[in-house]
Amino acid sequence: MEFELTDASYPFVRASAEVGCRFELRKLLPRGGGRYGELFSVTGADPARVVRLVETGDRVEPRLLADRGDGGLLEFVVGEGCPVRSLAERGGTPTTVTSADGTGRIVCRLPPECETAEVVGAFLEEHPAAELVAKRQPDRSTVPLTGVAPRRPLEDRLTARQREVLEAAYEAGYFERPREATGEEIAEELGIRPATFSQHVRAAQDNLLSALYEERP
Repeated sequence: MEFELTDASYPFVRASAEVGCRFELRKLLPRGGGRYGELFSVTGADPARVVRLVETGDRVEPRLLADRGDGGLLEFVVGEGCPVRSLAERGGTPTTVTSADGTGRIVCRLPPECETAEVVGAFLEEHPAAELVAKRQPDRSTVPLTGVAPRRPLEDRLTARQREVLEAAYEAGYFERPREATGEEIAEELGIRPATFSQHVRAAQDNLLSALYEERP
């Protein structure tokens, strides 16, 4: 999905018009508390001037990370009202976010399980100044910008073998205190070595915990 924004209330759109620079989002990272850090490269302007301009608004906290004179790297810490954040939290994966001469462009990939019309409708309701300008099949080689992956069911994070071992351990009471069955007993039942059983259990737990806490910084 490709959206276009020309509303000057969006800092990266307004700054590109007033300063005459180009923004390109390099990474979107979770910062906790529903906030995200947007890492923008800026070309064609003094980045310190861009920071001063953005500081006059109340929708973003700008920070200068690198200054190369006629460009640099900035971080915008954003919360509610950010269109990129809105798409990411609806299951989308932003792949291209740019702004030049007062026109912003967001290209976002939606996974097959998402209802496209529902996501687009909710996004445009929240951001009525945005316009959907294109809809096409994605280029699978495109690298996503966001560190916030679209949500998947927790079970999808496990391999078939990890699910089998974890389920057997749970059913046998391995996680009870005191344990109702040892790892050696469950491994024998599954026909695997105890070390292999422990490896699968640890890997499954790591995958589930990573999925649970992946949006935290």
